[in-house]
Amino acid sequence: MRYFLAILLVILCLLLLGFAIKNVEPVELQYYLGFRWKAPLSLMLLTSLLAGVIIGMLICLKPIISQRRRLLSLEHELKTLDTNKKS
Repeated sequence: MRYFLAILLVILCLLLLGFAIKNVEPVELQYYLGFRWKAPLSLMLLTSLLAGVIIGMLICLKPIISQRRRLLSLEHELKTLDTNKKS
């Protein structure tokens, strides 16, 4: 399984490299207030993808943290009940 994931990662990196090599034409992205960013198309798309992944991870972080707190609280309660039961 480990080798399969390594091979899959290498293939993905090669595909991304090929995408970046094929899309080197500069494009201009215009923001509000007159801000402009000129960069290769591949860089803009990969930056957008990375920003989306980071935003998605941050959104998923809140439920994970609250679940961990709940788990720790329940584990503490279980230990307390076990201690009281043994006494």
